[in-house]
Amino acid sequence: KGKGDGVFITTTGLGVVPDGVEIGPGRVRPGQKILLSGSIGDHGVAILSKRENLEFETELQSDSAALHRLVGEMVAAVPSIAMLRDPTRGGVAATLNEIAQAARAGIQIDEASIPLKPDVAAACELLGLDPLYVANEGKLLCFCEPRDTEKLLGIMRQNPLGREAAIVGTVTEDDRALVQMETRFGGLRVVDWLAGEQLPRIC
Repeated sequence: KGKGDGVFITTTGLGVVPDGVEIGPGRVRPGQKILLSGSIGDHGVAILSKRENLEFETELQSDSAALHRLVGEMVAAVPSIAMLRDPTRGGVAATLNEIAQAARAGIQIDEASIPLKPDVAAACELLGLDPLYVANEGKLLCFCEPRDTEKLLGIMRQNPLGREAAIVGTVTEDDRALVQMETRFGGLRVVDWLAGEQLPRIC
């Protein structure tokens, strides 16, 4: 009470879960592959550039999109998908940490495999932001069995919202539930929870 400064609209998406489909962190297991539907950080950096009147050589575009058709195509092709999540607030880093904690498993991602547009990478470097923590509004993470990765990638890349889909990581056995990233230089660093305030705030 007394905190709102405008109109708040709440919406709920309704749908039907097909028989035999069970998606959730409880189905995440070591050995599964992690797919990302496209480049990261587009939305958060685009919002920040508009709010702060930042000018870059190219205009940064938000990736905001409805993913229900892409998800429908993926589930129809591979009903055994273990986990699906959109890496919104907190970005890919926060989403992977949430899944690792819930699944009590480790996650290792490969920096070189993560799609990242050069202009977004340059903006993040200029602003001191890690693109792994920047919000996305039109991307998804998918956890699946290794045998299903190529089939899913093919389905995703046929959809305009998944043309840049890539295998970005693997679920590992780790009671600490750490998310780690192999860097472009061959090292391994922990991708921890976001410390402090998320910038830019988009919600």
